[in-house]
Amino acid sequence: MTFDSIPRVLSIAGTDPTGGAGIQADIKAISAAGGFAMTVVTSLVSQNTRGVREIFTPPHSFLREQLEAVRSDVDIDAIKIGMLGDRETITEVADFLGCIDADIPVVIDPVMKASSGDLLHDERSADALIELLPRADLITPNAGELAVLRQAMNGGGPFHAGACANREESLAYATEVARTLHTAVVCKGGHISDADTGNTLITPDGAQWHTPVERIDTRNTHGTGCSLSSAIATRLGAGEHASEAVHWATVWLHEAIAHADELEVGHGHGPVHHFHQLYRQAGLLGE
Repeated sequence: MTFDSIPRVLSIAGTDPTGGAGIQADIKAISAAGGFAMTVVTSLVSQNTRGVREIFTPPHSFLREQLEAVRSDVDIDAIKIGMLGDRETITEVADFLGCIDADIPVVIDPVMKASSGDLLHDERSADALIELLPRADLITPNAGELAVLRQAMNGGGPFHAGACANREESLAYATEVARTLHTAVVCKGGHISDADTGNTLITPDGAQWHTPVERIDTRNTHGTGCSLSSAIATRLGAGEHASEAVHWATVWLHEAIAHADELEVGHGHGPVHHFHQLYRQAGLLGE
């Protein structure tokens, strides 16, 4: 697909000072997918490839000012929402979404835990998050978050469900979530024990599109959820159908994971190589 113009994509998320996840990963993914990245920070996260150390949430009035600064000056073509952290932040973001054009595609990655297992959400905020998700055109929970969302929708505890056991269960949960929340769901295969780690787009009416990719033997998958959702948002902002956007982002991210070991960043779960295509074109990577 040739873009008529470069999509301007706003990421609303937390940070990662080592650059592999959060807003730093969003900037890279949006750029790699062909967009111009803008960012509004919800939380400052002291983390690295080994885990989360501390989270600082700036005053919510400052979040409001950041959002208004972007909205008052720049035309937004798509929005990606990541880590929100607490009920007050969710409320501010919901109010912001109520002030923008309803035609702007919104992708929400319902970030609840870091890949290290560290909690990234105030448990009081589960209900508010469930109320926000129908405002999205598409959501990208991982297998654990998918189980948590289903449990929360059915009145269970907010953050303590176990991850889906297999692809069949994940697809069933994703179908239920999509139907209940009236939003498309990407059922992700990365956390499922299967040779195929591809992603399946499921719409509220139950239609499915699957993009298969083979599992890659690497521990360097830090920030994959952030990167996938940002790439999808960018392609939606460029005018692609959701099935095309998910397919492109899945294939691109698979290659980014395939080249992740070349980065040698950190001593834990390192980041993926967002710019593998650019490095290859520059002669810095092999085929």
